[in-house]
Amino acid sequence: MQSLFDWISILIFAGLVVLYLQRSMAEGPPTDRIAHYAPPAVGCAAGTFVGNQGVTDARPELQLLAAAILVAVVVYIFQVLKPFGGRPLR
Repeated sequence: MQSLFDWISILIFAGLVVLYLQRSMAEGPPTDRIAHYAPPAVGCAAGTFVGNQGVTDARPELQLLAAAILVAVVVYIFQVLKPFGGRPLR
C-alpha cells in the first residue's frame, strides 16, 4: 500500500465485493450478471496503477487521470449496479 490511490481502490473494491456477495445470496432469480462487476474491478486496478505511477514519477497529470478513473468507477457502480435500491441492468 503505497499511496492514497491504493487505499481508495481497495475501499471501492471491497464495497463491490460486498455488493456482489449480498446479491448472490439473495432469494429469487439473480438481478445482475457477474460481467457487470468486471468493468469497475478493472477500473480499480487501472486507477491504482496509474495513480501509483503518478506518485512515483511525480507526474500530477497521471494523478488526475487516476482520480478521474476512480470517479468513473464510482459513477458506473451507482448508475449500472444501483447499490441503494432499484434494479440493476440485465
